[in-house]
Amino acid sequence: MARLETRIVTGVRAEKVSAREVSREFRALLAAGARIRCAGTGKRDPEALVARYMPKHKLRLFDTIFYLSHLRQDVNARFFIAFVLLHADSPVAPSRRQLFTRILYKDASLIWRSASHFARSDSENWIGKGDLKWIVEDGKKVRYTAEETTNLPLEIQTALDELTRTVPRPKRDEQAMSRVLRRAPDKRVAPYPDFTAARRKAAADRRNLIHGGKRVAWFARKNDPESLRFARGFEPDFAGGILEVDALGSRLYGGEIRKFRVLSVNRKIQYQIVAAPRQVWIVPPQTLTTELSSFGVRTIDVNADDDLFVPAFEYHFIDDSADPPQLYSQIPFGYAGAISEVDPARADASPWLERLSVLRDFRKAIGHSPPG
Repeated sequence: MARLETRIVTGVRAEKVSAREVSREFRALLAAGARIRCAGTGKRDPEALVARYMPKHKLRLFDTIFYLSHLRQDVNARFFIAFVLLHADSPVAPSRRQLFTRILYKDASLIWRSASHFARSDSENWIGKGDLKWIVEDGKKVRYTAEETTNLPLEIQTALDELTRTVPRPKRDEQAMSRVLRRAPDKRVAPYPDFTAARRKAAADRRNLIHGGKRVAWFARKNDPESLRFARGFEPDFAGGILEVDALGSRLYGGEIRKFRVLSVNRKIQYQIVAAPRQVWIVPPQTLTTELSSFGVRTIDVNADDDLFVPAFEYHFIDDSADPPQLYSQIPFGYAGAISEVDPARADASPWLERLSVLRDFRKAIGHSPPG
């Protein structure tokens, strides 16, 4: 396998063409022999699937095209139905083109993701959040879901945010997940090979691994935010590396939000820092590689300590389904703040975030003072 190409791009937006033009182009692809690849129930009748979710927007990043339906929503999230066309610039016969159906949804942390699979039953209702990774917890090796593996490229996050504003009231659709995504048994957290195969192939060439696969950021002492460390050159460059700033609104986070896309000092990775009226937090970094999988996500990760990426409001509640009831929290122990007024299952993570040196440096760089 050849070493993956890297590229720094800015200003990625949906193409300024009408919904009718996008639909016409998409129909032409199908007429020329391009095939719909669907893992959900929609594979039984691709024509009906296309008729229901005919693309109205077109978004290109590198040589990947996302054909997107209008925004929709269900009980869990707002999302686009996407038909992902890989290698759009390659001289491939139209009859060999494949259009992969995917769900692109916005997480509560304000990051857009591509769902890997889903489960739904009387006792379970969750969206698959990507690959599994090994960590050491209490001296034991355990596998956990690496949610960042489903994060869509930072380059298109702004474009997706902007497209949500074109539909004031998204259409309700409780069947989209089952039509588009592969349904898993309740207890299967691991994704399927259609999600992992491209990742395994890319990682097999060690030249593609960031920092040799080692962590670029970690905590020298467990549960101590002041002990944050970065590998030399991999820290965000707030002085000269800010590429883009996007603005949007959020009820959960209390008003206008700004998202900053920032390069590392050594220009090998990129970060997204989110600034709300009261809080700031950091999104898991990404590579600058141009290869995307059929899920529209990068095939190579950046390894770093998860506790660096706690969002401003994170899950923190008493789980009454356990016997006896017990606290469930994704905030480092002892650092949970007030319960959210919008979502009582989440608490303010500011007590942890405000002690991270990287976020203090960010506040200073952009003149964003903490409240009080």
